[in-house]
Amino acid sequence: MQAFLILEDGTVFKGNAIGADKEIISEIVFNTSMTGYLEVLTDPSYAGQAVCMTYPLIGNYGICSDDMESLKAWPDGYIVHELSRVESNFRSEGTIQDFLLKNDIPGIAGIDTRALTKILREKGTMNGMITRNENYDLDEIIPRLKEYRTGDVVSKVTCKEKYRVAPSLTLEDNGVMAGMVTTQASITKKPEKAEKVPSIIKSLNGIGLKVAILDVGMKKDIALNLARRGCDVTVFPASTPAETIMDFKPDGIMISNGPGDPKDCGSVIYEVRKLYDSNIPIFAICLGHQLMALATGADTHKMKYGHRGANHPVKDLATGRVYISSQNHGYVVDADKMDSNIAVPAFINVNDGTNEGMKYVNKNIFTVQFHPEACAGPNDTAYLFDRFIDMMRKDRV
Repeated sequence: MQAFLILEDGTVFKGNAIGADKEIISEIVFNTSMTGYLEVLTDPSYAGQAVCMTYPLIGNYGICSDDMESLKAWPDGYIVHELSRVESNFRSEGTIQDFLLKNDIPGIAGIDTRALTKILREKGTMNGMITRNENYDLDEIIPRLKEYRTGDVVSKVTCKEKYRVAPSLTLEDNGVMAGMVTTQASITKKPEKAEKVPSIIKSLNGIGLKVAILDVGMKKDIALNLARRGCDVTVFPASTPAETIMDFKPDGIMISNGPGDPKDCGSVIYEVRKLYDSNIPIFAICLGHQLMALATGADTHKMKYGHRGANHPVKDLATGRVYISSQNHGYVVDADKMDSNIAVPAFINVNDGTNEGMKYVNKNIFTVQFHPEACAGPNDTAYLFDRFIDMMRKDRV
């Protein structure tokens, strides 16, 4: 069956329908990862967006539920050059086509994803429609595309109530998946034997530490990276008052990644400011990084086409060392508008010089724009979880 991708500038791509039989309007973004399509599909940061994968073949190793970053898929739509209908992997539990159907995600295959990506890079991220209606009317559709806004997507992806992720010595999710919000049945097959802790985790230096995570769209491996280091983690919904988190008396607070425009999170920003004033050690990732910046007087703006992929170089300004990072964001902190008495840049993007992290002055707070938990992507910056743990331990003394 035919399908069409219509961009708000009037460009139309014709291809083959994949996934669910439904029509959607969404923000069209691209991801440059060569692997990790399941992690992309289950990353809550993609809520309100349709994702174009630039790698030409997607789905060849099937669906491995252990790799899911939440209980369901979040993108509005999925765009690929070629979708593999047959999977080849001893861990696979099904095809990506079946996964898209189960998660009610429509998509389009067989289009020139390189051409689409070049358009988005040259003209900037734009809205689009995926439809199977060959009698579409551009005059009627384009105004609707231009009016589309992602809106308040954080409230859709956050957990509904707090839950605990106990310290773990294995790669099992240890309850983290069960606590995440879901709207439908999900693949829940468990491995017959738990895998060992990844070699990137050098020690259980978090034993005895209690961490509170403010979930504004958390990937499960953020919590698991702390739990595998021995931390006792409790995840709180995005709407949780700061006083509730502080009354919990955590040794440290993490503010997670998440979707949408950070400026749409006014009530969360208000509570984050209270957390900043609390003097509890804080580590914030991606959207959390942006929310902390807004809460302390800086500004953010939408990027032309964002950073989405597993190969983005970031430079640690303290050491001069460059790391390869996994990223997924369309907004960036205006570091120049941050009062240097409050925070100073800690990381920058090597490709375009945009801000990738802040170190807060006279505070046990640091934030990064990239994803140190990776999933998918390199583990170069996983050491930041250990830095956070060291910060909590020093604060305890």
